[in-house]
Amino acid sequence: MSRQPVTVPHTWRPFGARLVGTVLGVMLLALVIAVWILFGPDVRSRFSPFQKGTLVFLGSIALAVWFALMRSRVSATERGLEVVNGYRRYDLEWSQVIAVNMRRGAPWAGFDLSDGTSLSAIGIQSSDGAMAINAVKEIRRLIDEHTPPVSD
Repeated sequence: MSRQPVTVPHTWRPFGARLVGTVLGVMLLALVIAVWILFGPDVRSRFSPFQKGTLVFLGSIALAVWFALMRSRVSATERGLEVVNGYRRYDLEWSQVIAVNMRRGAPWAGFDLSDGTSLSAIGIQSSDGAMAINAVKEIRRLIDEHTPPVSD
């Protein structure tokens, strides 16, 4: 089975983690709201403003973590790669990217960079199975297309 070549711009996002995060987040929110309603007005009235604030604060933290997961992605453009890991964004030119790999047992893909460092890409998660493997292969093809041949 031959795959269609990737055209840029193109974006890869984690599917399984986003799906599970959203489903579990909605279920947790529904549970918290149901429990709050089932407490009844007499129990709810005994909550102090500080306790209510703590509940809102913890919910805000959960929302921030969920949003960070939803933001995670790898985007290819003519200029290079944009890697968004949570709230951090990395703009890489094609010349900076040497290779992309998905090591056995690694939770997500990684990029080897020309300065000798590496960068994890949460937007391509090994838990997505074949989708993640295809994403790595597509990015490898793009790296090969955008890297000038080495001359002697």
